Amino acid sequence: MARVTEPGHVERIVTRDVEDQVGKPLSQRARQAQRSVETYLAGGVRPRWMERLVDVEAGYKRAARQLGRERDALRARLGAEAFAARWRAVAAEAPQRFAEHNELVAQHNAWYPIERDLPMDPRTQDYVLIQGRSYRREPIDAAWVLERFPAE
Repeated sequence: MARVTEPGHVERIVTRDVEDQVGKPLSQRARQAQRSVETYLAGGVRPRWMERLVDVEAGYKRAARQLGRERDALRARLGAEAFAARWRAVAAEAPQRFAEHNELVAQHNAWYPIERDLPMDPRTQDYVLIQGRSYRREPIDAAWVLERFPAE
């Protein structure tokens, strides 16, 4: 493994910029800039919670398309009883098949209320609902698959 003895171009610039700012007050622009979701969006940078939520919703749609095609193919190939048993087995494999998506869902559920600074409801001791719905998303598991694509 090669050792880097000299800092690269980027490291020199960052080090110089950081050293130039030590002990100096913030610029007027930095002090007065409004920091909000709206300013992030106006600047063209989406917050991480927004990117993650888009990815989660796209993952649900992708999974539904895959499972729908697979279900139709199995139904056409097998009889009713054999299909139901095989489809339940496919549904049981869902957590392993969609592990990457489920990890993203877990990250969303853990970080979304913090990143959005959601208020707590003192009565329920949980975060408030967003448009009447919980911020939590459910992982793709056997129950999720069978609810949307029944074996019967």
